[in-house]
Amino acid sequence: MTAIEELATIDKLDLREVWPDEAANFTPWLAENISQLGDTLDMELEVETAEAPVGAYSLDVLARDMRNSHSVIIENQLEVTDHTHLGQLLTYMAGFDANVIVWIAKKFRDEHREALDLLNHRTGEDTQFFGVEVELWKIDESRPAVNFKLVATPNEWRKRTVSSARATGNVSERRERYREYFQKLIDTLRENHSFTGVSKAQPQNWYSFSAGHSQRVRYGANFASGGRARVDVYIDNGDTDWNKGLFDRLHELKDAIEADLGESLEWERLDEKRASRIAVVRQGAIDNDEETLEEIREWMVGRLLKFKKVFGPRLDELAV
Repeated sequence: MTAIEELATIDKLDLREVWPDEAANFTPWLAENISQLGDTLDMELEVETAEAPVGAYSLDVLARDMRNSHSVIIENQLEVTDHTHLGQLLTYMAGFDANVIVWIAKKFRDEHREALDLLNHRTGEDTQFFGVEVELWKIDESRPAVNFKLVATPNEWRKRTVSSARATGNVSERRERYREYFQKLIDTLRENHSFTGVSKAQPQNWYSFSAGHSQRVRYGANFASGGRARVDVYIDNGDTDWNKGLFDRLHELKDAIEADLGESLEWERLDEKRASRIAVVRQGAIDNDEETLEEIREWMVGRLLKFKKVFGPRLDELAV
């Protein structure tokens, strides 16, 4: 057999094979893996919220570039671009006073790519438009791999990122702090408590762990805005009515749940959003000193274990 005959085959997959529904599958995946998009855009992205309301519309992901605090709006489309989404992007841009506008799609029509180029040319330096095509590839029988391909960028951004890549090529210090923090958290949960099978942390400000129930409910540990550390139960089945129904059934058990936990919770029905959240919060940020971060990590581990013990049986009964 020759070397050429031994080469693998690379296949491009239909996006819908992995993400059948844009809102229920792709947007949650993107929110959990925002660092992959951030690497493509040369930004340090942190998710602020998914499905953020703007009038009668709902923005897929609202994020922030932690290097400069610029707001970033991200709109997803698992099909070929259309005029409707272009209009929504401009609406979201105004609604959130956004600095960075990112349009992700399966394929960009020439006229929409040209529109983003024109907007980059006509707007100021503080406003940037990006067109990103998302692809799925696999080698032989490997798991699918995501590729983000830039098709429209600001000219000055491209010059800056090329220069920066040549100079460093490193993950930012802040993102590396997140990676180190959550790696220790994950290791403790996996090795000492069999809480998770996850083994490798990513440079992001939050992690979520399955609560079973087909990923419809997850336990989360994260650093939220305003210098807050949070542990939560996050309910998102992709169906607003189902999410609110489960939240309401749990809320009816509020007194018993808080008694079992030994502390009060923040019950966030989030009526303006699709998902709901039940959380406990304390002060804390990744910029704290190492001693404080260790204290926060122990607090997160303890709360996650309590959440699993207290919410687990109730979710088994109610999340059907």
